[in-house]
Amino acid sequence: MIEGTQGYGTHAAALVEQYESITFGDVHHEVMHLFPSPPARVLDVGAGSGRDAAALTVLGYRVVAVEPTNALRQEGLRLHGEKSIEWIDDHLPDLQQLHRRKDRFDLILLTAVWMHLDIQERRTAMRSLAGLLNANGRISMSLRHGPVPQGRRMFEVTADETIELAGLHGLNAVHVTEQNDMLGRPDIRWTFVVLETRA
Repeated sequence: MIEGTQGYGTHAAALVEQYESITFGDVHHEVMHLFPSPPARVLDVGAGSGRDAAALTVLGYRVVAVEPTNALRQEGLRLHGEKSIEWIDDHLPDLQQLHRRKDRFDLILLTAVWMHLDIQERRTAMRSLAGLLNANGRISMSLRHGPVPQGRRMFEVTADETIELAGLHGLNAVHVTEQNDMLGRPDIRWTFVVLETRA
């Protein structure tokens, strides 16, 4: 099992219900203006139930959804199978399948994903993600702050560390914002960081 996915397969049904209870717009409203225009190519890493991937295809984007947890990937296919999403079983930090395919993207989304990686994995993952971006490509990620749910593997990650790490791989921060938890949990907060390839 991939360490960062601990607990996700076991609780897939409940998690999917939670994910689908809020919309793509609820989650990304602070950063959507920074997304490239359709039909840009988008990679959704840790796509979960496919909520965001499905919304992006409706907007006209070409979307590849990466989800390493089989139970979540199957739920995504069940819920959003009619959408033109390409689902891939791959995972951070290396994303080997995508690199093997020599894929490149205009936007990479990591929604509630980065905190599952330890520091060494984050270093490897940032290099991997930077290598999947087109010229002028962007990465939008959300960083979770708050207590770790039982049975999960999470680490506290700051925006400063993320931006510094991105800088080592030719990426600049163009946006940083904090917001309350979209599900209304009072002890959880999120930082959204948008990075772009340095001109």
